[in-house]
Amino acid sequence: MDRQKEIRDFLVSRRARVSPQQVGLPALGGHRRVPGLRREEVAMLAGVSADYYVRLERGHLASASDTVLDALADALQLTAAERSHLFDLARSTSGRGVEASGEPVPEGVQRILDAIGAVPAFVWSRRLDLVAANHLGYALYAPLFDGLSARTVNIARFKFLDPAARSFFHDWEHSIRNTVALLRTGAGMMPEDRAMQNLIAELLGASEPFAACWRDHEVRLHWSGVKEYEHPAVGRLSLPFETLTLPGRPDLMLSVLTPDPGSESARRVQSLSDWADAHPLAVIGSP
Repeated sequence: MDRQKEIRDFLVSRRARVSPQQVGLPALGGHRRVPGLRREEVAMLAGVSADYYVRLERGHLASASDTVLDALADALQLTAAERSHLFDLARSTSGRGVEASGEPVPEGVQRILDAIGAVPAFVWSRRLDLVAANHLGYALYAPLFDGLSARTVNIARFKFLDPAARSFFHDWEHSIRNTVALLRTGAGMMPEDRAMQNLIAELLGASEPFAACWRDHEVRLHWSGVKEYEHPAVGRLSLPFETLTLPGRPDLMLSVLTPDPGSESARRVQSLSDWADAHPLAVIGSP
């Protein structure tokens, strides 16, 4: 990936969505050639010179202090995820990004997954590889492993390249936007990860929906929310989730999906467990 272009496109897209009125500036100057804020307006709001902001927008973030980056994020009204992404992009230009370990998931983490027996739990990477799960986690994602002998699959590749994804994810259109935002966030954190770069290049070349979402430059934090599926064995599942970064492994995340007690989804998670026990060959993670 061209890091300077990535920075430039991100900053241009963020200032394009902020109007002068939103930040208390008069809309002076008649016809505006660009949507949103002009460069000199962003510079004024951030407390830097126009020339310096132009340099930043051209991709030269390595020399910017945390104070300048915070001021820039405030001027552009960035969300928490976007602010974090801006700092990741700045670090990436000076070789301070997160590195993928390449090591397998520690045995202790797998034991934790297995101990969470009543609900689906899994570990996924910043490039959206599903790298480990408990029995219910593998049962939930059984459609992703259909026809595969390996345990590891990539969620983004499945969503965009496998027609089965459109029926498995309840709101596929919404789901793919989240996926691309997460992948771009991971790419900002891991600028030197060749597997990440190859995956993005593959999807850009093979999927127009992916390319369209990628052009939006959306980023997202993924700590909690609700995942919704149409599982072929048990039907509709609406599962609130919580996600944590693994200690010492910033490239890996642990997600636990817990249905609301007494809900239809809770009943169906139990049915999913029964289905997995009855169809061990359909579940990669079966003992």
